Formats: sequence, structure tokens, C-alpha cells
Amino acid sequence: MASDLQKRKSSIVFNAMDGDDDGFLERADFEALTDRWVAIRGDSGEARLRELMMGWWETLQSASDQDRDDKVTFDELMGVVDNLGTMLDLVVATAESMFEAVDEDGDGRISAEEYSWMIRAWTGAETPTDEAFARLDLDRDGWLSKNEFARHWVEFWAGDDPDAPGTHVFGAV
Repeated sequence: MASDLQKRKSSIVFNAMDGDDDGFLERADFEALTDRWVAIRGDSGEARLRELMMGWWETLQSASDQDRDDKVTFDELMGVVDNLGTMLDLVVATAESMFEAVDEDGDGRISAEEYSWMIRAWTGAETPTDEAFARLDLDRDGWLSKNEFARHWVEFWAGDDPDAPGTHVFGAV
């Protein structure tokens, strides 16, 4: 069973993705999220970003949509979160896909600006990210490597440590 922390973290992401606030995640929510992200970044890599984000929707839907109604409820999402500790390969694969989406210039690392674009796309609002980025940049080189990002992604989705840097990958919990 998911802890209170895991529920809070999942709730932050679920609510951010539920663009129409209807209590369900649907394909249209991921399309809207992708549209927000493209609007922030411009059309640089738009086709690839759309492919990655819609692939993430398909993975989420396949794993979560228990009643096959093309909607994912928070409870259905939590059913998957409860089991993520046994599916770390899937979590890492999702992290790698998300890393590719965030790494706009394809240089193999995420800059503070690229990270801020991700947060703004997810939240739909201007959100200060300097403190969060500094916490995630474990080696203090000014970038998030693919390994750092994957570690944080796993900490966020499958972890239960409130002090782990990855707990805050989408902001304060």
C-alpha cells in the first residue's frame, strides 16, 4: 500500500496532468500537456516531444486503466504506484523517455532552463525552480545527467524518503 508521501507526490503530478480538472487522466490531458510544453519551448523537436509524451500516456493507460474506459482515475494510478518497487525497469525506462523530452538540445544533459520548462509545462504556471534544481544537481556541475535524472525519477515514483532529492523532482511536496 502506498504511503501518505507517495500519495501526496502522485497527487501533485495527477492534478497537474489533469488539464480539464475532471478527475481523470485521458489522452486529451496528455495532448494538452504536450501543447503547453511545445508553446514554452517553441517548435524545436516538437514531433519527437509529441511522440514521447503520447508514448508515456499509452504506457500509463496500459498499466493503470483497469476498467478499460480510456480514463485513468487517481485510484487506478495508485494501484500502479503501489507496485512500482517491483517494476523498476519500467520506471527507469519512463525516466529515460522523460529525460529525452526534457533535454531539448539533445546534449545528453538537462540544464536549469530545460528543467524549468518541464516544471512550467507540467504545472501550467511560472514556478521558481532554482532551489529544486540545485537540490537535484548532485555533483554540482550545473547539469542533470541521465543517471541523476533517472535516480530522481525512481526516488519520486517508487521512493518513500521525504529527504531524498528526487522526492522534490516536481517541486515541494
